[in-house]
Amino acid sequence: MRKYILFLVIAFLIIACGKGSKAGQENLPAMDTIPLMVMQIQKCSRLYTSEYQVHKIVTFADTMSVSGQFLSKKFKIGLPAGKRRIAIPVTASIKAYIDFSKFSSANVKKKGNQIEIILPDPQFTMTSTEIDHKHVKQKVSFFRSKFSDEEITRIQQQGRTDILRTLPHLGIAENARQSAARQLIPIIEQMGYRPEEVIITFRQDFNWNDIPSLIKSIE
Repeated sequence: MRKYILFLVIAFLIIACGKGSKAGQENLPAMDTIPLMVMQIQKCSRLYTSEYQVHKIVTFADTMSVSGQFLSKKFKIGLPAGKRRIAIPVTASIKAYIDFSKFSSANVKKKGNQIEIILPDPQFTMTSTEIDHKHVKQKVSFFRSKFSDEEITRIQQQGRTDILRTLPHLGIAENARQSAARQLIPIIEQMGYRPEEVIITFRQDFNWNDIPSLIKSIE
């Protein structure tokens, strides 16, 4: 009889301890995965998202003129035989990337099961430009000299600037966002989130007017 009672007491203690252990586990706070997620995303460092080849024909024209003053009035007359024009085919390579080196928890917003990753502003760099010298066309009047190599280089620089101005119309920012999403979502899935719970965005006030400040010099 005593053995039977002792068995019941031990069994009761085991059950009670088991319940207490489970209750303690339920009261434990859920692990905060955001710091680990931030650390994993920071490892991406500079994430190149897209590359573009942009072709442009840069044109330039100038006219030799005569200027002076007659009867207290200034004048400037273009000489018909003093015109010259040039068309220079230029190809530029442009890369878009996102720098995650300064990514922090401030770039992460969590609401319920949904998590939003606010990307750092995309950066753009022109990695190279090339002139198609075989197809450079000049139209020079008899009294003018052809464009010098120095002048062609200066005109090419102008074309480079014109190409950078076209970036907002190429959809590069949206392509950068989509490319970043494809590479970041697998990392976030490892933290237990489903793809439909993840939102990848840029800051709300990011717009096309920001693009010029995001363009870096040629690498």
